[in-house]
Amino acid sequence: MFSKETYIRRRAELKRLVGSGVVILFGNDEAPYNYPANGYTPMRQDSTFLYYFGQHRDGLVGIIDIDNDEEWLLGDDIDVDDIVWMGFTPSVADLAAEVGVTKTGPLKAISRWRLAVGENTISEEAISRWQSAISEKAKSQKPTANSQKIHFLPPYRHDTKIMIMDLLGIHPSQQKEAASVELIKAVVKMRATKSAEEIAYIDAACDVGYVMHTTAQMLIKPGVTERFVAGQVDGIARSLAQGNSFGTIFSQHGEIMHGSPSDALLEDGRLVLCDAGCELNDYCSDHTRTMPVNGKYTQRQLEIYSIVEECHDYVLSVAKPGVKYQDVHFGVCRLMTERLKELGLMKGDTEEAVAAGAHAMFLPHGLGHMMGMDVHDMEGLGQIYVGFDDETRPNLEQFGTNCLRMGRTLHPGFVMTDEPGIYFIPHLIDLWRKEGHCQEFLNFDLLEQYKDFGGIRIEDDLLITDDGCRFMGTKRIPYHPKEVEEFMAK
Repeated sequence: MFSKETYIRRRAELKRLVGSGVVILFGNDEAPYNYPANGYTPMRQDSTFLYYFGQHRDGLVGIIDIDNDEEWLLGDDIDVDDIVWMGFTPSVADLAAEVGVTKTGPLKAISRWRLAVGENTISEEAISRWQSAISEKAKSQKPTANSQKIHFLPPYRHDTKIMIMDLLGIHPSQQKEAASVELIKAVVKMRATKSAEEIAYIDAACDVGYVMHTTAQMLIKPGVTERFVAGQVDGIARSLAQGNSFGTIFSQHGEIMHGSPSDALLEDGRLVLCDAGCELNDYCSDHTRTMPVNGKYTQRQLEIYSIVEECHDYVLSVAKPGVKYQDVHFGVCRLMTERLKELGLMKGDTEEAVAAGAHAMFLPHGLGHMMGMDVHDMEGLGQIYVGFDDETRPNLEQFGTNCLRMGRTLHPGFVMTDEPGIYFIPHLIDLWRKEGHCQEFLNFDLLEQYKDFGGIRIEDDLLITDDGCRFMGTKRIPYHPKEVEEFMAK
């Protein structure tokens, strides 16, 4: 949690950017695992609510009345039954005071805040008086109250969707479209550029990521299960941080982008891919490494690995303020195509091959994404607002390019992932060969020999600085082939 002044300053800037109306930011509730009293733990608070109101407790809603310059924290104080089972929790008023908010009320007052101007709390009597007026407003199915526009973000949890429907009469199927573009753009503008405090937290999370990945490299050997190594990685995230920033990907089938760990034994001669990160102080890390199970890359593995390594390092040399990440992505695609041509896997003119999307046979995803409080930072707000801007628009038609999550111009303070990869996906090879897709750029006969290869990805988190970029974290996880082999041999 940051200082009270940080949250006051953030809310003031949000009011300036949005301009008018009422902003409602919903915190998250507990999510039941398989029955109400058995929930997923720990509870994960909504990131934007955290950014402006800082509190992790469930059942909270933040309201910012821009027109009347009022800020409210709504939520129900716990009773003795909750204290017996969960321990003492400060009152909503105390939680509000910690982040510089003076006005509070019970959660059911969410529909009545506008009628309580001038009061510091909303009484039960006032709620009762205003009930009829609220019922009429709910029937209107318009996101306004007393001629004020209500701004909310696209919801992703069903309980929040129900609350919005009760409050504004907007059906869950229509809420994404009804979300406030003004609020989305304001939040993206503020959260995209990380402060010095936020950068320090991400560096710390990346240091835990170092421990996670080097532990995996020490444990990998033939005969160990994927699930065992992944479980040790997850244990570190839970021991040294708040937990995982996403479900750990650990698989010998590296060609599957999000391959979950299985009970399969690690096999001599194969590659295994580990993509994992943690959350620490509400900020994320996200790294990927690809290792030889027996500790030594084969010549064929080295040939492919060295291309991914070169593409990864190319990003370090060109990513800087004023450069579009979309241009960096296609720079990687051209470099990858040139190197695959040298191996005979691709052919023809490089520019024409990339324009046709032939490289997506090997790289069917984008170069990277923003990272911060979310591992795919703010992706739930709409990638067209987060990863793109009025100048740089996404290409949603071309396979592979349609998965580019970040294309916009880079600015100091942005935190990006750099994650090129090369994958040999048997079903994709078969489909494109059958259809003759990009056959003038692909050597399908040679591709047949790589169907058992798997996939390679190298991923690091980068901070865009004033004149370039740098690795996040104080330690770099081994990724150059000789470094990996030497580390695994220790």
